[in-house]
Amino acid sequence: MEFTLISLLNGLSYGLLLFMLSSGLTLIFSMMGVLNFAHASFYMLGAYFGYATSQLLGFWAALLIAPVLTGLAGALVERFGLRAVHKFGHVSELLFTFGLSYVIVELVQLVWGRSAVPYKIPPALEGPLFSLFTMAFPVYRGFMMLVAVLMVLAIWLLLTRTRIGLVIQAALTHPEAVEALGHNVPRVFMMVFGGGCALAGLAGVIGGNAFVTEPAMAATVGSIIFVVVVVGGMGSLGGAFLASLLIGMIQTFAVALDWSLLGPLARLGMVPNHEWPAYRLLSLTLSEVAPILPYLLLVLVLIFRPRGLMGKRES
Repeated sequence: MEFTLISLLNGLSYGLLLFMLSSGLTLIFSMMGVLNFAHASFYMLGAYFGYATSQLLGFWAALLIAPVLTGLAGALVERFGLRAVHKFGHVSELLFTFGLSYVIVELVQLVWGRSAVPYKIPPALEGPLFSLFTMAFPVYRGFMMLVAVLMVLAIWLLLTRTRIGLVIQAALTHPEAVEALGHNVPRVFMMVFGGGCALAGLAGVIGGNAFVTEPAMAATVGSIIFVVVVVGGMGSLGGAFLASLLIGMIQTFAVALDWSLLGPLARLGMVPNHEWPAYRLLSLTLSEVAPILPYLLLVLVLIFRPRGLMGKRES
């Protein structure tokens, strides 16, 4: 029982972190039609900005300043880079963001080096939040979940209850009409791209010290973000939320379980010869195959539901 509850909470916290990452990419794609390959690099920038700011002003200041700096960097990229290649189509945009991801990694290595930086959890958020028998749930995991839930609420209120949110949604489907009403559509798109990057930066601030802040962190989470977006449905925030929680739960429970097919087969007297290739395959445990499970889910979704769980367009 305690294992199930703690694994459930760990999976929920990991899934919410994935949503913090994927929500910005989903917003950018749904509003602008741009599949930002450099999105994970802005997550990395947020972590490094958070580390640098926390060294000077403390973690709580970094929690506010680092996402703003990351959002400003994203807005500048859109204004002076992405906007110039937009007229050449989606392939040019994709290649631009693909190249940008490598540029950001090299810049990070020039400034902070190739090794991991000592970005630590603040003392106020260390220790267990509560314990179940012999297992404890960390305070920082609970803090990550709280920030993610507040972010979800803020996005929903912004898009549905504010004037700028209505303008953003209108600019998606009727840009000419929005421009005729006096709104600057290119500026709206710049704000959307910057806002999406700021969300990735926020995930970096609270995820960088929970895991490891290093130049390879962007590559580590980059592919899983696109899995979440495609499985949830391209451009669907609700789908991204559902897919994030689903993948978080799948990976968390799989990592914690050492089940393999050999156990049931042994009870049935059907264990293959140790020299057969099938023996190695059947002896693999769930924890060993956990890293490939999200990609297996991606393949199945693309086969049986190409538009994703809640998407309206084909992936």
